[in-house]
Amino acid sequence: MTAPVARPSRLPLSPARRRRLRARNLLLLRLFWGFALLGLLAYTLWQPGNWPQKLSLWVLLTLLADEAGGWFGYLGAALGGLPFFSNHAPPDQWWIILPLVGAALIAALIVKHSGGPLVLPFALVIFALPIFAAQKLGPSLDTTLTLPGNAQFRKATLVMAVISLAFSFVRQAAGLYLRRRLEQPRAVKVSAQTD
Repeated sequence: MTAPVARPSRLPLSPARRRRLRARNLLLLRLFWGFALLGLLAYTLWQPGNWPQKLSLWVLLTLLADEAGGWFGYLGAALGGLPFFSNHAPPDQWWIILPLVGAALIAALIVKHSGGPLVLPFALVIFALPIFAAQKLGPSLDTTLTLPGNAQFRKATLVMAVISLAFSFVRQAAGLYLRRRLEQPRAVKVSAQTD
């Protein structure tokens, strides 16, 4: 019989190695999150459906995908043109929705990327400004442009933007809190030894 082979005891991970593993796992989680939301968004926009549902999901999923990294948000905004390439005709209103909401999304993403959680209210204002401007000025420029005045249109865009930017605020604030806690030096407990 052979003697059992003793396994060497596993050495504890160094703090630098732990940080690298944590950063790698966070990156993998963000990539999965971003690609999953973009895939869901592409599937939703490709399928036939009514414009309020497509619009709500476009705004919500684009701003949520942006939490995985900046370029996911811009890809989500670009996916707004996907209904024009699908097998079925896009909703008639999509010719108005795409440039108006697409430009508002890109402007909100630019402001959102300029700082931390404190710029998110400004991103919401930048997102809402073109929509309210089109509501006020649209009918005076073109009498057929009534979609921005539609309550369902405003609800589909603004409510979803508020939800996703509120999620972003909570995520960023929690991330700042956790980072500060990790950076604080930990007190070393000294146990009293008895003789």
